[in-house]
Amino acid sequence: MSEENPLLGLRDKIDALDLQIMESISERARCAQQVAEVKKGQGDQAYYKPEREAQVLRHIMDKNAGPLDNEEMARLFRQIMSACLALEQPVRVAFLGPEGTFTQEAALKHFGDSAVSVPQSAIDEVFREVLAGSCNYGVVPVENSTEGVVSHTLDSFMDSSLKICGEVELRIHHNFLIGPNTNKSNITRVYSHSQSLAQCRQWLNSNFPNIERVAVSSNAEAAKRVQGEWNSAAIAGDMSCKLYGLEKLWDKIEDSPDNATRFLIIGREEVPRSGDDRTSLVVSVHNKPGALHDLLEPFRRHNVDMTRLESRPSRNSNWSYVFFIDFAGHIDDAPVAAVLEELAGSVANLKVLGSYPRAVL
Repeated sequence: MSEENPLLGLRDKIDALDLQIMESISERARCAQQVAEVKKGQGDQAYYKPEREAQVLRHIMDKNAGPLDNEEMARLFRQIMSACLALEQPVRVAFLGPEGTFTQEAALKHFGDSAVSVPQSAIDEVFREVLAGSCNYGVVPVENSTEGVVSHTLDSFMDSSLKICGEVELRIHHNFLIGPNTNKSNITRVYSHSQSLAQCRQWLNSNFPNIERVAVSSNAEAAKRVQGEWNSAAIAGDMSCKLYGLEKLWDKIEDSPDNATRFLIIGREEVPRSGDDRTSLVVSVHNKPGALHDLLEPFRRHNVDMTRLESRPSRNSNWSYVFFIDFAGHIDDAPVAAVLEELAGSVANLKVLGSYPRAVL
């Protein structure tokens, strides 16, 4: 029969492969349960290991021979790991809400769909939930490729004892959405987060130059507002569109086609080396000539790649600044340790925000 219709033979082969895949996933889940039992016996309560997960995903991508591309294969394994981890205890993740925000999308991309995502109304509330132990981790936006740094996130690190445990990068696509009662010919107002309005400025100037642009706390909040209004629209992502039952009039309206946002994972513990890491610092310098040069010189001398330098006004005195610095490497790496030792002796204050795996996806 299969010789007459080769499709039947291929379907039989797929069915057999599906059973093998299911058996392998089940065996992996049982192995994960055994790992959890061993950790309990050793008194290790940190059942989620960011560095280990990053190593596994990188290994999968290195060994992948196609035809699925590396990112698609890594996403599949992320979901498998998320489901296996949830057998022991689902990870609770606070994020900047409400439901449907890009931050929630980033949280699920990093932790998988088996994680429990808990919305918070402000960035500082995400920090409080994690610090209090109500959530294991938090996800907060830190910078956008078009509009730059998210200042509220940087300010929240100033007085917090939380550590950066990871990062995730998310391509941002904005859509022009309307509710079921909207009169398409009489849209007079558009809601969105201030960053999203800025990222779509040129498109709005060309297509809706005269409508009122109203900044709200999040894109998801914008989507909620237009559900019952007849003359308004929202700029938000696909997740908000589906969650709130809106109609997509235009998609990918962002001015930059490479628009992306970087999010940080915050937690209470330090993360060991993964083999491809990033470290973040906040530094305040003495107010003297050449202070910035003295801050940068150790990185050059020890060949440590600085990837970001951001200044923020100091809370301690007028016209003084602190610097947020990202660079490649882990605090346990010898060159990084040498840089930190030099900086500690020359700056007014230095705080390591965390060493963590660089974004895999």
